[in-house]
This record gives sequence, C-alpha cells and structure tokens, in this order.
Amino acid sequence: MKWCTHRSEDGGTRPGLVIDDHVRLLSGDRQLIDLLGVPDGLAAAAELAVADPHEIVPLDPKRLLAPIPTPPSIRDFMAFEEHVVTSSAALGLEVDPDWYEIPVFYFTNPAAVHAPEADVRISPGSTMFDYELEIAAVVGPGGGDLHPDKAADHIAGYMLLCDWSARDLQAREMRQSLGPAKGKDSATSFGPFLVTPDELTDRTRGNAYDIGMRAYRNGELCSSGNLADLYWSFGQMLAYASRGTRLVPGDVVGSGTVGTGCILELSRVHGEEDFPFLTPGDTVRLEADGLGAVESTMLPANEPIPLRTV
Repeated sequence: MKWCTHRSEDGGTRPGLVIDDHVRLLSGDRQLIDLLGVPDGLAAAAELAVADPHEIVPLDPKRLLAPIPTPPSIRDFMAFEEHVVTSSAALGLEVDPDWYEIPVFYFTNPAAVHAPEADVRISPGSTMFDYELEIAAVVGPGGGDLHPDKAADHIAGYMLLCDWSARDLQAREMRQSLGPAKGKDSATSFGPFLVTPDELTDRTRGNAYDIGMRAYRNGELCSSGNLADLYWSFGQMLAYASRGTRLVPGDVVGSGTVGTGCILELSRVHGEEDFPFLTPGDTVRLEADGLGAVESTMLPANEPIPLRTV
C-alpha cells in the first residue's frame, strides 16, 4: 500500500490511499498516524478506501503534506559507512571505532517538518546550507527493548527524508561536545508517500532494499546511492532506539545520508568549486525508487536576532 496525507482546498487534511494517479480519501476525522498503532489498521483502512471512499481526487503533488506531518519524535541515524567516512574527513575527524559498535543517532525537530514540495528557508546565520538524501522508517505498533531480529516488524512503512543541514552552525555546536541542534532543526522534508513493507518485499537486498536514491541541484544530478548499502539495518536501528525506552506509533527513524548524498561529501571528494553549498533560488530534488520525490526551492535566510546587546 502507498499512503499520503492530502490537503483539500479548504485546508482540511485526510489520509488517502494512492492507486495509480488518484487518491482515495478516507472518510471521518482520522489522520494517518491514528491508523498506525491499531492492529491491521492500514489494511482495514485500505479496504474502506477502496469500497467506500470519502472522495477520489487526482494525485497532485502540491496537495500533499508530509505523510506524518507532526511525528511524536524524529531520530536520525548515521547508518551508511561511506557517508560517515567521507563526511568525517571533511570535518577533519577520524571515524570513531564505536561507530561500528553502536548505531548512533540524534533527535531533530518535529515542529519543523515540511511538505514534499514546500520551499525551504536557509537557517539564520548559515552560509553552508546542505541537503541530505535519506530514507526513513515510520513506527507502527510501539514497543520497548525490541530485539533486532524482530524490530522491523514494528515498521508501518518507509518514506523519503531530507535532513536540511546548516554545516557551519553544526560544526560550531559540535565543538562544544553537544548537538547537532540549530545546525539541523530548521527544516526536515518527508514524503510524499508512506509505502508499506509488503510493497518492497521483492526489492530485499543486503541490510535493506534495492532502492535507488538520487539528488539533483537545479536539474543536474549530484548524488546517487542505494538503500541496500546500509551498514546498520532498520531492525538494528529500531532496537537501539527502543533500548531502555519505548517507540510509539508515528515515530520516525531516519537512515542517515546515503554515500555521496550531501554537498559536504561531494565538496570533499570533488572540490568546493564544483559543489558549492546551497544559495537562495537553488532548487533541490530528491528521489527514491518507489517512494516518490521531494522538491524544494531555497529561500533567503532571515537575519538572526542577536542574543546579547553589545
């Protein structure tokens, strides 16, 4: 199944089942997140959407919000080895051996989720703004202390993710042994679809799925990779995230950036002249096979409000 969250002309939102080039909207006031924690909730909702939809509308990307517009939490991992090696070198660091022992992540801002075709404003004070090409799992049934061999059973579906990153702010913060925080929390784009695992079974390969991933800047291909190259599986990521706590329906677990999936890496490999950071007016398009695309135009940064009066 392929699900979306659709916004009507009056501003109301409904979950919808995507079939070919149409969306079959559900009746009632339930949102997509409300279906995730219910046993067979998505399957039952799909039957209703087919048999008795509230409305059938053409699939219009500009009408789609993020599938889960306000998730309870967003954990973003760093699970691709190539990205870790190259981006660490770009920041003048070596890969810590513990990266191979624990699948590390950080929490980012659920209030900053953007629709898949929403414009993105560069973070205040940043001149090194970047995209990150990722895929996320969305938690269905919650649970704590999950076993890595069983944790993937708690995944309701997968979606494309872009973690917009202010590299200059991120570097300053992390020198203080905290963060990333303001370097990451101005925007995260999801969507446009939540694709259930059964749709991807025939793509199973490596630690994940054979899903090609691409990023374009102003129409030019910059990044490409494959989800199958994950070092840490989503089952392992969910198990670690749930250790000593609980995951709840709608929690988002990001894969981290695929190898070469950001400007930070590309500038390290090819040079900053060939891969400068994003500037106002740039358009970034991210794609993942079977999961759709995110496309955003960069807007100028707002001036940061001074924290102290000089």
